[in-house]
Amino acid sequence: MKTRKIKIGNRVIGGGAPVLIQSMCNTKTDDIEGTIRQTLELERAGCDIIRVAVPDMSAAEALKEIKKNIHIPLVADIHFDYRLAIIAMENGADKIRLNPGNIGGKENIKKVVDVAKERKIPIRIGVNSGSLERDILRKYGGVTARGMVESAQKNIDLLQEFNFDDIVVSLKASNPKLNFESYRMMSAGSQFPLHVGVTEAGTVENGKIKSAVGIGALLLLGIGDTIRVSLTGDPLNEIKVAKSILEAAGLHLSPIEMISCPTCGRTGVDLSKIAEEIEKAMKEIAEKRSQKGMRPLKVAVMGCEVNGPGEAKDADLGVACGKGKGAIFINGKIVKTVDERQIKSTILDMVEHYEEYI
Repeated sequence: MKTRKIKIGNRVIGGGAPVLIQSMCNTKTDDIEGTIRQTLELERAGCDIIRVAVPDMSAAEALKEIKKNIHIPLVADIHFDYRLAIIAMENGADKIRLNPGNIGGKENIKKVVDVAKERKIPIRIGVNSGSLERDILRKYGGVTARGMVESAQKNIDLLQEFNFDDIVVSLKASNPKLNFESYRMMSAGSQFPLHVGVTEAGTVENGKIKSAVGIGALLLLGIGDTIRVSLTGDPLNEIKVAKSILEAAGLHLSPIEMISCPTCGRTGVDLSKIAEEIEKAMKEIAEKRSQKGMRPLKVAVMGCEVNGPGEAKDADLGVACGKGKGAIFINGKIVKTVDERQIKSTILDMVEHYEEYI
């Protein structure tokens, strides 16, 4: 189901717009210099939207200076105190994340909505499996997808009671299956943009797998307008994994996509070493191609004569290896055969100067 289009600062989500990557600073928000520095690092890595915690007035006031020094939409994460939401919006937040049901009575909700309407600031309702309302837990005997959706809808109703529709919804769980079921159920009955992620996914090693399963499965169904990979530690890792998930789902074109085979007993070269060295060296070339606006390339590094020739021919350029050597392809045609020791340098030269070879 196509979602509604909503503007967040200088970006648009929903309505068929590209899926955007969001992350969250792990600095203290009132450490203004540190928060700006980390946000700029995330921007350079490919972050589209940044969220910061706003636990108190000091953090809310800090947003004004932070907003002046960054270039992507700023989201304020609010809990319990409606006044923090109002101050955050007045100080430049482009979106706020809160659950209307936990900021007091309807008069408090109306105060927040009035400011959001005036400033055209969307609100994200963030349902989390770890903080579902007690009455919903009792009703469903624990955390369920239906309970997650009911919680989201209850909070949506609170905002719509004041004719507010600039709403984004998330229904995050640490269990990828529960996560999947919750988002799929919500998507079937709602046109609000969905922010997708697996909450508390864990450390980089385990968290990237859970996130790839939980987020990737939804993206392949066309569900998700923004994503966040929630990993313990440096948020730069979140951006790397998020970009990889979008690329694998066909939603983000990498400047250079490399495919390589898993190797087997037929492999006649040290393909693991060759592939790893090529992939590492191509990162700098990819950055240059991206900056120059050059078209993406697909590079195949294959280890044997079974799938190698076909995969290499399908790529813009590649190598299909035999015993101690590799046949180099460009646009489906063999252009030369080189010794194993020359494969890496040959492929890298052709990637860097691809347009000169065709």
